[in-house]
Amino acid sequence: MAGTAAVTAAAAAVGTLKGRVGAWWRSRWEAARRDTGMSTAEYAVGTIAAAAFAAVLYKVVTSGTVSGALNSMIGKALDASF
Repeated sequence: MAGTAAVTAAAAAVGTLKGRVGAWWRSRWEAARRDTGMSTAEYAVGTIAAAAFAAVLYKVVTSGTVSGALNSMIGKALDASF
């Protein structure tokens, strides 16, 4: 009977651990659900990053090399014979 008692005690310990882990996971899930969306600071950083990327992209596209390449490609596409 000593073996049965040990198995029962081990099963109870596993059940307790499962309950604690489940409770922890549920609390984390609820916290994550309450913390949805961006805060004002995150919006500000995202807006600044988007504006900086747009400025860099504008500079690249309006540079002489890229502008000439785009004009050349558009001109070749429009002058293509069908």
